[in-house]
Amino acid sequence: MDGFAGSLDDSISAASTSDVQDRLSALELRVQQQEDEITVLKAALADVLRRLAISEDHVASVKKSVPSKGQPGIREAISMSCITNGSGANRKQSHTSSVSVARKETLSSAAKSIKRPPTTEKSHNSWENSDDSRNKLLKVVSTSKLISKVIKNTDKHKDVITNQGSFVTISLSTFIKPVYVGGNGGTRDFFFFSRKGEYIKMFMRGRPITMFIPSDVDNYDDIRTELPPEKLKLEWVYGYRGKDCRANVYLLPTGEIVYFIASVVVLFNYEERTQRHYLGHTDCVKCLAIHPDKIRIATGQIAGVDKDGRPLQPHVRVWDSVSLSTLQIIGLGTFERGVGCLDFSKADSGVHLCVIDDSNEHMLTVWDWQKKLKGAEIKTTNEVVLAVEFHPTDANTIITCGKSHIFFWTWSGNSLTRKQGIFGKYEKPKFVQCLAFLGNGDVLTGDSGGVILIWSKTTVEPTPGKGPKGVYQISKQIKAHDGSVFTLCQMRNGMLLTGGGKDRKIILWDHDLNPEREIEVPDQYGTIRAVAEGKADQFLVGTSRNFILRGTFNDGFQIEVQGHTDELWGLATHPFKDLLLTCAQDRQVCMWNSVEHKLEWTRLVDEPGHCADFHPSGTVVAVGTHSGRWFVLDAETRDLVSIHTDGNEQLSVMRYSVDGTFLAVGSHDNFIYLYVVSENGRKYSRYGKCNGHSSYITHLDWSPDNKYIMSNSGDYEILYWDIPSGCKLIRNRSECKDIDWTTYTCVLGFQVFGVWPEGSDGTDINALVRSHNRKVIAVADDFCKVHLFQYPCSKAKAPSHKYSAHSSHVTNVSFTYSDSHLISTGGKDMSIIQWRLVEKLSLPQNEIVADTTFTKAPISSTESAIRSDTPTLPSQPLNETAEEESRISNSPTLLENSLEQTVEPCEDHSEEQSEGGSEELGEAACEERPQEQQRGSPLPEDQQAPAPLP
Repeated sequence: MDGFAGSLDDSISAASTSDVQDRLSALELRVQQQEDEITVLKAALADVLRRLAISEDHVASVKKSVPSKGQPGIREAISMSCITNGSGANRKQSHTSSVSVARKETLSSAAKSIKRPPTTEKSHNSWENSDDSRNKLLKVVSTSKLISKVIKNTDKHKDVITNQGSFVTISLSTFIKPVYVGGNGGTRDFFFFSRKGEYIKMFMRGRPITMFIPSDVDNYDDIRTELPPEKLKLEWVYGYRGKDCRANVYLLPTGEIVYFIASVVVLFNYEERTQRHYLGHTDCVKCLAIHPDKIRIATGQIAGVDKDGRPLQPHVRVWDSVSLSTLQIIGLGTFERGVGCLDFSKADSGVHLCVIDDSNEHMLTVWDWQKKLKGAEIKTTNEVVLAVEFHPTDANTIITCGKSHIFFWTWSGNSLTRKQGIFGKYEKPKFVQCLAFLGNGDVLTGDSGGVILIWSKTTVEPTPGKGPKGVYQISKQIKAHDGSVFTLCQMRNGMLLTGGGKDRKIILWDHDLNPEREIEVPDQYGTIRAVAEGKADQFLVGTSRNFILRGTFNDGFQIEVQGHTDELWGLATHPFKDLLLTCAQDRQVCMWNSVEHKLEWTRLVDEPGHCADFHPSGTVVAVGTHSGRWFVLDAETRDLVSIHTDGNEQLSVMRYSVDGTFLAVGSHDNFIYLYVVSENGRKYSRYGKCNGHSSYITHLDWSPDNKYIMSNSGDYEILYWDIPSGCKLIRNRSECKDIDWTTYTCVLGFQVFGVWPEGSDGTDINALVRSHNRKVIAVADDFCKVHLFQYPCSKAKAPSHKYSAHSSHVTNVSFTYSDSHLISTGGKDMSIIQWRLVEKLSLPQNEIVADTTFTKAPISSTESAIRSDTPTLPSQPLNETAEEESRISNSPTLLENSLEQTVEPCEDHSEEQSEGGSEELGEAACEERPQEQQRGSPLPEDQQAPAPLP
């Protein structure tokens, strides 16, 4: 045996010794996790004590005149029948009762030492009757020695006995103080901190998260977290939704192109390079219609759900494109799923509005929108409906078309009667895609076969006793495109523009419907989704790859708007220039200029991008992908500098050290890979690997001296790493409590834990960033909101400014180098939104009054101070207060469902109302400021490399 042992010792190599060390480290980590599990167990036992005390108190109050008989064990068992699991509402009220903590070490004395809650609260302290809970409680009662032993061990650990579902805690010594915060799914969590100033412990999904209090915090009770004086103003929206929408680009008489992305309707003046925004919607805008007066606009949105699970109803908003004020909200409680298409009447000057919703029956409703009255409603078909339009001269005729059908509706009073279009000898198309009208009243349809059909109204023999009937029949067929005819545009001069799907051609037809001119949209822009008449001989084109092009038949196309075409996660801002970089699942890497609001360059990489970071020199940028590969690109020329691979799973974070000598790469394989960087970011050599997380890496930050890294993972761990010592895990985490991190992007930590909302499940916050001046924190959440908190944010339920513009989970946020702007990215909505930071205290007192009038005025003194060397545009600021009043008065349902704009329970919301009103109305960022006038040159076609459609 000894010989075997000796041979075993001789066979141990340096590599195996390293493996043993790794195993020891893993075992130590496991022991630490088990200690945390013991803490949760102690919390459950404490919950038992509290429930026993409450049940005894309840029985005593009901039978206080009847003496208790029988053995104590039986009496305790009887009291169990009164225990029920109360609802979230009841729990919240029971928390308000003043319940002291016990300091005894036996079950009976601990139960007796709990202060009795007021009698008015007793009805809220009952718990649901369940066999499992009773059995567990009886088992605990029968093992009082075990409870006593655990209670004694509590003094050793100096921890707290609590549970995620608890509302009252039992502290067994004098050094623990509970701080209440919200729990998950109706339950409640607690933060705890030591009166000796050691740590705060936060439970998330039952998992304890320990955060040590820095040494410079003398008294945690003295910390106050208030709303930051800074606020955000929406300045620019990058992107356009053309991928899955149609007929959503128009030119207004003001010279602005109107289109939408996310929950924002954008009015873009391409000559003056300015944007205005309508922000009334609460979720994705899906369709758009222009009133005959070319001033009023109707936009329809889909249904949504807010952070508390309450439905956001689909509806149509009619609004003024000059003042941006809401005129009417139509269809709350009427439409299902969303609004598919809509149109204003023409023959009666736009008094009525017809709408098709996205329900299974595709309900057609006709509204007197100014009176908010529904005139008629009827089921159309179970097939897809793609378009609805009023006849331009016959106010009683409505046409709908879609999959394998075209219907002609006659509207009379509150009834709608349908006549189906008969194709007869002509081939029935799979889809009738679009509608238009000739001057003589004939109807034009474009279909998936590339054919234009002319439907003329004919008179048939009258039925005895009734007048003659008009029936639309096909009078002519024209082969127009290879592939589908996706859009038709009737021009002011009576000529027709058609846009093809497969052939990507735009064709001009004369008055006799003979083709006159044509032009092909280049393949990199995608297929045609919308065509609209522009100024003079120009036309506008929206494409499936989210481009808006302005072109003529003579000069070709110029890009006006572009964006990503798939889910967007990666974001990085330049260290000393007004540039930002984005990467998405469409494999595009895009460099944007945040001053001129244009794309500098784009490059198509081999794999979907997920994260990025600039080297501090600004010369290169590292981009992480979904496969473990990462690229280094030249920030000026977009040339590929190097390619590396770490694992085969998604990379979630790239982070350079402050001096650029190290790069940390966080992966979904639970490792952090370290590289030494030289030659100004152009050379990389592997330094080591941080091994210790039990879940994927989500965020990380460097210390100023490059010695330490703080990291978060998917299972809510906060770990610290000693880099010079070989990327070792620091076991004593309290050693890192005083490190002043270069950046702060970790979502868990003492300085930022107050950003977590009530009821959070640990995935509600996607990204967090601290401003360079260390004044504020920006947070991207899963509920389409961007938040602005004060830094540090070390108190539970901290207040924040809350802003709406995205219609999907907000995936990332980043401040520009000067902290003048914040950039946020949307996931599924594929939008990039640029916010300006404005000091609240520096705003003039009459700011809101000035904004309520729609006048051409220069930018405010505050804005001119921010960028005084930029020429100002005589712009039209958003009438925000008037819009808010209109929305509230016209939408009581939305007002009732709206959430608080700040999460401070006792905060006066009038300030945030001026900032944009209720959250549900989506107005937190609704104030529009005059924008700088920029001259944006179009990007040459050879610099464009958009990804193909998925």
